[in-house]
Formats: sequence, structure tokens, C-alpha cells
Amino acid sequence: MTRPDRSVASDQLSVVSGQVSVVSRQLPGGGLESTSDPAPDSATSAVAGLRGERATPGGPGPDRPAATETAGSPAPDRLTRRRVLQSLSALGLGTAVFHRALAAQVQEGQAVTVEMIQQAEWVAGLELTDEERQATAATVAGLQRQLAALRAVKLENHVPPALRFAVLEPPGPRAGGGAETRVRLTESAVLPRPDDPQQLAFRPISELAPLVRSRQVSSVELTRMYLDRLSRFDPTLHCVISLTEDLAMRQAERADRELAAGRYRGPLHGIPWGAKDLISIPGYKTTWGAGPYREQQLDVKATVAQRLEDAGAVLIAKLTLGALAWGDHWFGGITRNPWDPRQGSSGSSAGSASATAAGLVGFSLGSETLGSIVSPCRRCGTTGLRPTFGRVSRHGCMSLAWSMDKIGPISRSVEDCALVFAHLHGADGLDTTAVDRPFHWPPRRDLRTFRVGYFANEQAENERPELQALRDLGVTLVPIELPATYPVSAMTIILNTEAAAVFDELTRTHVNEGIYRWPNAFRQGQFVPAVEYLRANRIRTLVMREMQHLMSQVDAYIDGDDLALTNLTGHPTVVLPGPPVTSDGVERPSSYTFTGQLFGESELLLLAHAFQQATGHHLRHPELLDPPP
Repeated sequence: MTRPDRSVASDQLSVVSGQVSVVSRQLPGGGLESTSDPAPDSATSAVAGLRGERATPGGPGPDRPAATETAGSPAPDRLTRRRVLQSLSALGLGTAVFHRALAAQVQEGQAVTVEMIQQAEWVAGLELTDEERQATAATVAGLQRQLAALRAVKLENHVPPALRFAVLEPPGPRAGGGAETRVRLTESAVLPRPDDPQQLAFRPISELAPLVRSRQVSSVELTRMYLDRLSRFDPTLHCVISLTEDLAMRQAERADRELAAGRYRGPLHGIPWGAKDLISIPGYKTTWGAGPYREQQLDVKATVAQRLEDAGAVLIAKLTLGALAWGDHWFGGITRNPWDPRQGSSGSSAGSASATAAGLVGFSLGSETLGSIVSPCRRCGTTGLRPTFGRVSRHGCMSLAWSMDKIGPISRSVEDCALVFAHLHGADGLDTTAVDRPFHWPPRRDLRTFRVGYFANEQAENERPELQALRDLGVTLVPIELPATYPVSAMTIILNTEAAAVFDELTRTHVNEGIYRWPNAFRQGQFVPAVEYLRANRIRTLVMREMQHLMSQVDAYIDGDDLALTNLTGHPTVVLPGPPVTSDGVERPSSYTFTGQLFGESELLLLAHAFQQATGHHLRHPELLDPPP
């Protein structure tokens, strides 16, 4: 069955020296669609949507009803944003030269004028009186001095604001146990070692772990096999930034010594893995996929990396990500989809999904702010878990949006995600958003007690194989609709505003190369007033309450156009391969997603695991050819 790519399209506004130039929309899969209509732009529309107003192209702006005009003489106090921009341009006030001169005047300490205030009113959606402009000019002059003092403070990427976002948990008692973790494999049988070690490349952790524990396969053997595959296929896939070969061999040799001595750390012991290159590892570059940081080394070990090391896992590579966690374009090229290397892998956890799908690592870690685990897993046919916000510490990982960033596993099966997640979750005292909650795998719950939501579409229910598979598992299916009261897409200004603050220095030093499409987004974030950012977060609270009501009716739901919604509310999602789809003569995987209760990863993974075992789509893998010499 053909399943559309539902990656969220994100509007981006180009603002150069204070001017609106082009509105562009990132299309699913990384395309770009542009329009030359300068106003109302995406920032204006988003802010208007949050205010409950309507910003109509060519029409009146917020709180500005249309007025009767005589030809050639528009009412001066009823100008639309389009006409304001046209008028400024005609007067020479909207030019880059004017704005540079204006900035220079302020920097030289000259007075902030009423005219400056009037020119800036449209950004904040205000229309002030002359008296209010006079008073505001005096206030803004003082504000400029305050802002200059604040900007003089050097802020590193890892420093968050003194505000902590927390998900909205259901009322009532919460399951105890802190970060108590109980994990066992659902199948204990040890499969025989294959004759060809390359046949191990696509085995899930749940099959590799018993082979390693029984010492039929050594960690060194696995590590060498995966390092060889990384070297062979990276020229095709462009999924590796740094091989960590020396570290990997030391960790693998240590794992084999411990296993020989009877010390077994668990199912990740001796299993090679890859880290998205926003996860900091001392002694290796952490480039964030971006040209300006390609030589960066950070003397900190990310909590997730330390926890996997403590579990005995073997780090073999730092994998690509789209520049500063957007898309699949990085300073070394475009990461490719192993099913069709002509196609990008999607992102931003591009290398993590590509390398895992291609059998180049045993598993990997990715991150998500607005689709960066789910989207590349869909494209590359891998299984991924985007955990509940606050489940996994982000300490030592690049910040993009403090209230939305999440770290999670990408693997070849749902059970593998559970085995990795068991070692990732829990508070560390370093990321203030990370909390302790129990995790049990597999949980002791009968699938027949599950209520699973689904969404109506153009297909009849009895013709939808995913619904039939769920019925066969014994769950109760419940038709649902996602919350639609509030403008969720407009609320993504939260991401751009936080990202603009994180990377403010790039904007102020005019860094435009090597960071993909971020410059326009960062400049857009500079123009979002604090009032509107807080307004968006207040509306976020209302959306979280609506989502809480929906989730009181079901344990989980399948699919749904919900990337923006659930990344804002913090709900966990599992993505897994669906049936193959043939397009242009190439067979590629489709996908399913399951979204569950906040901190309900145990039950969510149980449901997704049962569905995956029943459908078997994860057992397929791409056939890669060695690149020509």
C-alpha cells in the first residue's frame, strides 16, 4: 500500500537586513518551494494565527479592517504590510543601505527616533500613537543598552535558559519505582553462527547479543566487520563523519576480556553502534554537520554515550546529520538512502538511519526536534523511537530548541529500540529536564486490553491491512481525530525562536555558508517578539491539555499527521517499516508510526513489537553494491 511521506513542511522566511524577501517552504524529502509574494510572510501569518487573527495576502493586517480608498490615496492609518513595504522601498527606507546606516547610528549611541519605532511597528504587529512612539523611543534607547550588555556575555551552546519545559502528565497517582529498569529478551534461543560473518550485518541486537554472550561471535569480530562495511559503503551513502576505529577496538577487546571472565553487562555488551555527530565524544570531532564547526572538538562526553559505554556497547563511528540538525545536507555532501542512493536519506538523523538500514552498525542514536528521527526512519526503512520529552538526558548533545530536543535509538527492530532505550533513560543531574520513570521490557500486559486509535481515510476500514493486523492482535480499535482547535503549525515559531537564540552569534557575525537553510530561519527568529514567543507557549499549554484528553481515550494510536503536534506536546512515537512501494522502478519501504502515552514507552513498544512481529516488514533490507574502484 502506498503511504504518503507526511514529513512536516516548515515555512522559512528570508529576512535580509530587516527586509522581507522570499517565503519558501521546505517540502517533504528536502525540496524547496518558493513564492515571490513578500507579505504577509510566514512569521506574520504564524503570529497572526497565534493571536487568533487572519493575515490575508493583499488584505488588511491584524486589527486593521479594510477601509474605503480613493484611487491613488490609501488611508495612511490603514496601510497593509504590503503597502508599508512598498512605501518604504519607494522612499529608500527599506533598502539594505538604509538599515545598515540605521544600525550604525544606534551603535554609535545616537538617539532612537520616533521614526525608527514607527518603522519597526509592523514586526510586532502594533500600531502606536505619536505619543506612544515618543515614550517607546526613550524606553528602547535604554533597552538597547541592556541588550548590548547581555550580548557581551559569551554563551556556549550547552547553556540552556533558566526556564524548564515539562510535559503535562495525567492527574492522579504515578507509577513508582523511579528509574527502575527490568529488561529481558523476548526470545532466549541462540541462533547458530552463520558461515559468512557478513550475514551478521543485518541481524538485530536481539540475535547478536546471544551469539556474543555465548562467545560464538566475538565483539572484535563484529567490530571489524562493521568497520569494513563502513569503509566500503560510505563512498556511496556519505553517512560517516568520523570513524572511531582506535576507540572501537579498545572497547571491543575489553568486552571480549570481560565476557571471557564471566562478566556480562547485558544485551548491548560488545555490540557496535554509531552516534549522530551532535553527540560529543572527547578526542573526536563533534561537527554538528556544519561547515563552521567541522574542526570542533568538545571536551565532554555526552550522557547517552557514557551510558552506552557502561552497558558495554562499542562506538565505531560518528555519523552524519544535516547541518545543525536540518535535513540530510552536511558539509561533506548529501547522505543517501540505501534503498535508492539517488535519493537523500532525509534527516536530520541522516547518517544514523542510513547506516543502520545498510547494515553498517548494530544500532545508532539520533535526535529529534521536529521529525529528525521519524522522517529518516520512514525514508530508510529503519525502526526508531522518539521518546517522551524529558526521558533521556541531552547533556553533551548539541542544543537546537531547549523545549523540544530529544535523543532516541534507531535500530532494526522494535525490541532493539527497547534494549537500547533501557540504558538511555533517566535523570543524570546535568540535564534539568531529564526525569526518572520506570521502564520494563517486556511489560506484563495483555494486548487484548489495549485501546488503539486510528484515523479514517479514503480506504474502507476492511481494506486497510494495518487495521486488520491490529484486530488480529486482539486490540480494540477506536476511531479518533487529532486536536484541531489551535494553530499547531503556527506554534513552530517556538523552534525557530529558540534556535535563533542558540545560534545568535552566527546571525550577528553574518555566517551564511555551511549551515544549509538555517540563516533565514535564524533571522526570522530574531524578529519574533518575546510576547509572541510566550503567547505560543501559552497556547502550547492548551494544546497539551487537548492532547491529554485525547490520550485518555486510547493507549496509543497508529499513524496520524502529528509531527508538529507531538513534538510540541512531548509524546513518544515509534516508527517502523511498512510494506514495500515501487516507484520509478525502485522498491522502497513505506512506514507506520505508533504514538503512545507520556512516559508510556513500555506499553507503546510492546504494541509496536507485536505489530512488527505479525507483519514482518522489518526483515527486508537493501542490497548494496560496492562502489566502483
